[in-house]
Amino acid sequence: MKSIKILIICTGNSCRSQMAHGFLKSFDKRMAVYSAGTQPAGSVNKNAVRVMAETGIDISSHVPVPVDTYIKDDWDYVITVCDGAHETCPVFPGKVKYRLHKGFEDPYLVRGTEEYVLGEYRRIRDQIHDTFLNLYSETFKKQLDEV
Repeated sequence: MKSIKILIICTGNSCRSQMAHGFLKSFDKRMAVYSAGTQPAGSVNKNAVRVMAETGIDISSHVPVPVDTYIKDDWDYVITVCDGAHETCPVFPGKVKYRLHKGFEDPYLVRGTEEYVLGEYRRIRDQIHDTFLNLYSETFKKQLDEV
């Protein structure tokens, strides 16, 4: 069976990259999806876990991982999801077929009432969903379905 190996990178690997990771894995089990951070946080953001659970995707067992863990591996795609990671993304000595950048605002930086903050997490979650579903539909699925 054909597979695609994807690494999603963010600064903290606690929110945006974890949401993208969760969505991609839910779209197609043929994709080997990993995520990492240039400066990984201690745990996955609780609000990211909460808003992903609302979509039926459980990322509560995910753990932020340093990007150095994967630096020597071969990848079909390395995708940065925040501008900070895009700017500081290390050079991968392993083979990387495609590098993409899909930038999203950091919901962790939003301040306000709990209702407002969760609304912003949901808005960004939905942007991540739509962007990665489109990427899957237009690119990954076609590659996976090639014989």
